[in-house]
Amino acid sequence: MAPPTATKLGYTPPDGGWGWAVVLGSFISIGFSYAFPKSLTIYFKEIQKYFSVSYSQTAWVSSVMLASMYAAGPVSSILVNRYGSRPVVMVGGVMVSAGMVLASFGSTIMHLYLCVGVIGGFGLAFNLQPALTIIGTYFHVKRPLANGLAMAGSPVLLFTLAPLNQLLLDSFGWRGSFLILGAILLNCCVAGSLMRPVNKHPQREPQSDSPASNRAAAEEGARGGCLQKFIDVSLFKHRGFLIYLVGNVVMFLGFFAPVVFLAPYARDIGIDEYSAAFLLSIFALVDMFVRPATGLIGNTSCIRPRIQYFFSFAVTFTGVCHLLCPLASGYSGLVIYAVFFGIGFGMVCALLFEVLMDLVGAHRFSSAVGLVTIIECGPVLLGPPISGALVDKFGDYTYMYYACGVLVAVPGIFFFIMNYYNYKKLDEEQRRSVAVEMRSDEEAAQHKIDHDEST
Repeated sequence: MAPPTATKLGYTPPDGGWGWAVVLGSFISIGFSYAFPKSLTIYFKEIQKYFSVSYSQTAWVSSVMLASMYAAGPVSSILVNRYGSRPVVMVGGVMVSAGMVLASFGSTIMHLYLCVGVIGGFGLAFNLQPALTIIGTYFHVKRPLANGLAMAGSPVLLFTLAPLNQLLLDSFGWRGSFLILGAILLNCCVAGSLMRPVNKHPQREPQSDSPASNRAAAEEGARGGCLQKFIDVSLFKHRGFLIYLVGNVVMFLGFFAPVVFLAPYARDIGIDEYSAAFLLSIFALVDMFVRPATGLIGNTSCIRPRIQYFFSFAVTFTGVCHLLCPLASGYSGLVIYAVFFGIGFGMVCALLFEVLMDLVGAHRFSSAVGLVTIIECGPVLLGPPISGALVDKFGDYTYMYYACGVLVAVPGIFFFIMNYYNYKKLDEEQRRSVAVEMRSDEEAAQHKIDHDEST
């Protein structure tokens, strides 16, 4: 496997200034991308009655939307590499808006799959990847903080959209609500307009990415092939990228199911539906504050150089929370679980893309996130149904939480071990690189001395 290579941006990121406006735009884009598919569940009961379909058929609306958003990751990355973030986000805003407007005229559930699921999902993909990518072009020193603030858009917008959608449904029905949502989603275009390209003033001294990224300064070979011109498939030879990918594929099998089944689990043990729903509000509220706080912690001098360990801890902590959930007794126990789950979930989400950028470097991040999302599409979609099958088989949510705990905690331990190995290899490669450079300097100096003596 090829050793990691040094990443040099070729300019000094401003780490502020207009970059904070870019963070605001990313906050909006990322918030809609992650929160909007979840918020649509409020309309499912009404849509189910209108089209006389089953709940599972209705639930595929959000599933298709999420699948399209993840599957379109490489397409979005290619467009960002070619045209930059601003036009891609604005086109994505128009697409998801148009999808909702067209869906409001739907006459069959298949119409909603196409308009909301496919068109809307592609539009959200064109919002997500560019928003994540452009932060790396504006920030280096303060990048964990910027990523944490931008990722906070998901719980904030979910917290806002849930009551708003209920109000729209009560006032205008699902068709009228979809029309209004189509107009609201045009704010993604406003967010995109904030994402102007960074002014790349050349730096006087080469500035490499963080220690966990490509520090070894080895040259990459010539990149051939048509596909390589659009997306960096050589990442599949990158040690850090493969560690991240393997751990995340397993983790996502059990990452989202505990959120989906939290309220049903509470009702199953005899808690009323309003109190059960309030657990999700507690979870979202904690998540909302933990994400920017995680960015602040990740930006400190003691955490930033080894931020992969912080991510490993966050994943392991979340898995342990799920393993302990069945031990929680009564409503107060579930409230405590919701708080700690919100802390773990918020930490993981705040660091999820920061650590990827830390591993591969800012200039390869767009390709990396595109490849990651399309591969993660499978476990994201399969996780909740597999967890639901465990509930159906045993008639109890306990085994589902145990399974999710294992599926999240084991990757966390895997990350600890493999990141230790990766950091050790990076340090060895850096020492070798320094030794080779010193030897080259000595040889050049000796050659100059020999030349002077002969002259």
